This record gives sequence, C-alpha cells and structure tokens, in this order.
Amino acid sequence: MSGARILVLGGTGEARSLADSLVDAGIDTVLSLAGRTAMPAASRANVRTGGFGGIAGLSTYLRAERIDACIDATHPFAARISANALAACNAVGVPRLGLVRQEWVPVDGDRWITVDDLGQAARLLPAMGRRVFVAFADGLEALAGLDLDFVVRRAEPGGVALARAQVIVDRGPFVRDAERDLFASLHVDVVLAKASGGTAARAKLDAARNLGLPIILLRRPEPPPGPQAGSQAEALAWARMHAAP
Repeated sequence: MSGARILVLGGTGEARSLADSLVDAGIDTVLSLAGRTAMPAASRANVRTGGFGGIAGLSTYLRAERIDACIDATHPFAARISANALAACNAVGVPRLGLVRQEWVPVDGDRWITVDDLGQAARLLPAMGRRVFVAFADGLEALAGLDLDFVVRRAEPGGVALARAQVIVDRGPFVRDAERDLFASLHVDVVLAKASGGTAARAKLDAARNLGLPIILLRRPEPPPGPQAGSQAEALAWARMHAAP
C-alpha cells in the first residue's frame, strides 16, 4: 500500500465508489461522512463519521492524520463543506481536488425551469398545478405558505417543514420506468428538484419528460476554485500522482 494518505470527503455514491477504487489501487484512503445517514453503504476504505468543526477543525485533522491529499466528492449542493475544505487545505498546504458531476443538459421534450432559490420556486408553483413532487427534504420552509399538496421524497425517515405533505422514504439510484409509474400513480402535476447533475438522479427527469410534466430545478452552486475532475477515472489518476513516492 502507498505511504501516502488520501482523504475523500463523501456522502455521495461517487465518493464511496472512488474511495473503494483508491483502496483497490493500494492507496491508504479515509472516507469522511457527515453522519446524516443512519445506515450508509459499506466501503472498503477507512470510514470517519461526523463533522470536523469548521475550517479550524478540518485543518487540525489534516495535520494530525498526516493527510497528503484531499478529494472533495461531496454533494454539489454542499457548498459550505466544500468552501471549508478549500480553505483548510490551502491553510495546511494539502493538495485538493474537486470531483464535480457533469451538469444535466435538456433534450427535446424537457420542460425545465431553472431557479436560483426556493423563494423563486414558491412564486412559480401555484400556476403549475396542485400536486408537487419534491425530490429533496431540506430547507422547504419557503414552500410552507402555499395552498398546494406536496409529495416529498427523502432518504431517511423524518418529517418535513410542510403541513400538507406525504412523505416517501426511499433511496436511489432510481430508474425511469419506476419513477414514471410513481409520478402517474401520485397524480403529480410538477416536479421540484435540485440540479445535482450526474447519472444516479437523472431518472426523475426522464420520467417527467415521458409524462410531459414540467420541472423546476434549483440551480446548483458554483464549485470552489481549484483543480477539478469530471469523472472518477480522472480523480483516481490525480490521486495516483499525489500518492506516488
């Protein structure tokens, strides 16, 4: 095994897959999880669970654990974590790479409206139908005053900040036909989702197009500056370079 040690900031399927690939390549790898998921999928890497305590805490961890390089493979909407990672790595002098999902591109038949925040989405939704499928469960307070019926899907059991909401607990990856059948059975009028990109969450977009449903997409934050990889293969090559003796 390589003497170098790589920290992968995770919480996504891409992060887990990358961490396993790094281990298979003989690289000492730590996969960091925030701890929001009660039963995360197993990984062959060493798994660390819980927050770091901001920039200062992550800086201390990087030094104490002798981390040689860091790959940020967190969710595209985890902007604060990514910003903290950039600042901590710069402070300590640890090379950092961002694993950035490919953005979704609309095709013929897609009815997408991209918005900057949920406040903007809340202003549009009443004119688009009564039954809204929401593909995430966090930060929904901006929708609470709407006279609409919501179906909210979340990966873990728990409530949502909406009085009139049916909660579905399920975890992807999902497939188009199952998503289409779900939307049809629930009589969904419009889908609200985050523009996360990648392949694992694409099925709902394809299902909505198949049914002719409009989609409101929350624009994802710009990734922090610095080196980026658009695929796990690129990230693995970068890690190999930094793990070389």
